Amino acid sequence: MAISFASAFAGHDKTLEFRSARAAVLANNIANADTPNYKARDISFDSLLNNESKKLQLAGTNSRHISAEGFSGEPDGLLYRNANQPSLDGNTVDMQREQAEYAQNSLQFDTSFMFLDRKINGMKKALTGN
Repeated sequence: MAISFASAFAGHDKTLEFRSARAAVLANNIANADTPNYKARDISFDSLLNNESKKLQLAGTNSRHISAEGFSGEPDGLLYRNANQPSLDGNTVDMQREQAEYAQNSLQFDTSFMFLDRKINGMKKALTGN
C-alpha cells in the first residue's frame, strides 16, 4: 500500500508555504516603511484559496448549472492593505500593525511546523514499529 504524503500531512505543508510567503510580504512592508508612496500589501488566506480553486475545473452536467466563468480575483493573492492613518508622503505602512501581524504569523508558522513535525514522527514510528 502506497503512502500519500498529501493526505498524510493533512495540509500542514501547504500552510507552511502560505505562512512563509506571508512572512516575506510582511517583511517587505517593514523594510519599506520609510519609502514614499509605498502601499502596504498582505496575503489573505481567502484570496489564496480563491486562486487555487480557480485552477479546478467545474463539471456542468446539466444546462441549469451555474457557470463558473467570469470569476476574478487578485492574480497572485496579494492585496493592498487599507491604512488607518496614511502618512503625508503616501506610505500606508503602519509599523506597529506590521510587527504585530508578523509576530502572529510567526506563531502560526511555528504551530503548523509543530503539527507537521508530529505527523512525520508518527509516520516514522509506524514505519519502524516503535
